[in-house]
Order: sequence, then C-alpha cells, then structure tokens
Amino acid sequence: MTSSDGVSPACTLPTAERPPRIAEFDDLFTTARRVERLAPTRARVVLAETGGVRARTEDLTARETACCSFFTFTITPAGPADLWLDVEVPAAQVAVLDGLLTRATA
Repeated sequence: MTSSDGVSPACTLPTAERPPRIAEFDDLFTTARRVERLAPTRARVVLAETGGVRARTEDLTARETACCSFFTFTITPAGPADLWLDVEVPAAQVAVLDGLLTRATA
C-alpha cells in the first residue's frame, strides 16, 4: 500500500522532505532514454550519462535507500553515453516501483 503521494508507509523520509525528493527523481528522469520492466519487482531506467548524471544518481539513490531500505539500486555504466539504473523492490512494494516508473516515463 502507498500513501496519496505514492510513497510507501515503510519510508522514513519526513513528509516535508518528500516533495523535494520526488522533484529530484523527476529531474534525474529528464535524462531517461528508456524504461524497461525486467520483472514485476525489477526495472531498468537507461539514463543519458551527461553533466554529472552518475554522481547525481549515486547521491540520490544512496539517500533514498537510507530512508526506504526496501529499494535496491544498482548503477552500471553501459557504453560511453548510457548509465543503467536498475531498481528492485520486494513484492510488497511493487506499487512503489510502479509509481517510480510512471514518473520516469512522464
């Protein structure tokens, strides 16, 4: 189950900090080349590796994992211009992954 803002109740990020965090993901996803659903609980966002995207992705996913420990993020360079962001969640958090992917494809 997720809250009205699409955030899992398992998330410990204070409510006031959620809109800025969502905005950070939205900003990161402006570099998305494509989104692939690899399994019900796993997805890949292919990001354009430009302008410090890797550093931003590492920072953002580390902070997100600190408050939403159910996320597993794996960042992999994929060629000279792409970065793979693999996201995995437990089955109970599929709705949260769905929400994240909706944002990535918006």
